Amino acid sequence: MKRPRSLSEEERALWATIARTATPLGQRRRSRLDEEAPISAPPVSAPSVETSKDAARRGAPAIPPPPPARPSVMPSYQARGPAGPAAPSSPFHPIERPVRRKIAKGRLPIEARIDLHDRTQVVAHYVLLGFLRQAQGQGLRMVLVITGRGASFGSRGVIRRQLPHWFDTPEFRPLVSGFEPAEREHGGDGAFYVRIRRR
Repeated sequence: MKRPRSLSEEERALWATIARTATPLGQRRRSRLDEEAPISAPPVSAPSVETSKDAARRGAPAIPPPPPARPSVMPSYQARGPAGPAAPSSPFHPIERPVRRKIAKGRLPIEARIDLHDRTQVVAHYVLLGFLRQAQGQGLRMVLVITGRGASFGSRGVIRRQLPHWFDTPEFRPLVSGFEPAEREHGGDGAFYVRIRRR
């Protein structure tokens, strides 16, 4: 058997150079696989929903719950019926002629009298109202109110015309229950018998 030839100095230097630059086959394959392997993205965690308990635990203000929905049905209102009739005012009771004749003859006394002629309408209204209130307070029943005929002015007189309207107002109604022109003995058309309403 022939012994192998030994390498010369030039061949050893060339081999050393090749050995330094060569890469083993297994290492080269692993490097290539590493280059071809895809880079996987890091896992993304799902956003966590923070509850009111979690917020209270870490001291943050919790989100208040939404307010309850308002009912869609409007509250019903009780319908009011028509207002009842107003209380009737106190009616007047006429003073009959036989009663007037008794007054004229003195059989029924006139308990008080007031003379309004020569007074202005405003003053007469004020004075008459006070007179009738005082008469009712004293328990009187029949009084004489002298208005005057107004002959000097060519008319029946303003106060005489206004007297029935005054007696029909709310301030006089509680005081007067009836009135009629007086008999001739007490002034005729220029005066009135006035009956005071009982309290």
